[in-house]
Amino acid sequence: MEEMQLDKAFTLMEPGPVVLVTTNDGTKANAMTISWTMVVDFSPQFAMTTGPWNYSFAALRKTKECVIAIPTVDLLDTVVGIGTCSGADTDKFQKFKLTPVRGKNVQAPLIQECLANIECQVLDIITKHNIIVLAGLAAYLDAERKEKRTVHAVGDGTFIVDGRKLSRRRMMRAKLPAGV
Repeated sequence: MEEMQLDKAFTLMEPGPVVLVTTNDGTKANAMTISWTMVVDFSPQFAMTTGPWNYSFAALRKTKECVIAIPTVDLLDTVVGIGTCSGADTDKFQKFKLTPVRGKNVQAPLIQECLANIECQVLDIITKHNIIVLAGLAAYLDAERKEKRTVHAVGDGTFIVDGRKLSRRRMMRAKLPAGV
């Protein structure tokens, strides 16, 4: 093995899928691209990394709510485009031809073009590490959508696309204790 730059080690451990996070500050809706996401335990809780450098962060702090919209590989150019412009001077829904859909629990819109959407409430903002912890309030999946592959950011301008699903359910069930 060859030694690599330590500051590039994060590219070896890509996180959850790249998502779009929508907010609504009471005046306008916005979307931001977030590439550092994770689930918290086996619960409908999630975490993401963002901070004051993102225009949507102020709305997120103010309203304590958002939607995590999960795009698929066919939306990759849109996802990158959203992440390379600011909602301060761009209506991203209009520019990227996204259809906002009203949710049941939050003012932030769902995105029709995405595979799935999760309405969320902010549980905690850990400013030391720029981590936002979210509780899922409702989830929606477009089961009819043909493209279901999500994308994962490596962190150097490249992405990994989900491939085939491989099941080991039978193998894992044999190892689980009774009642799980």
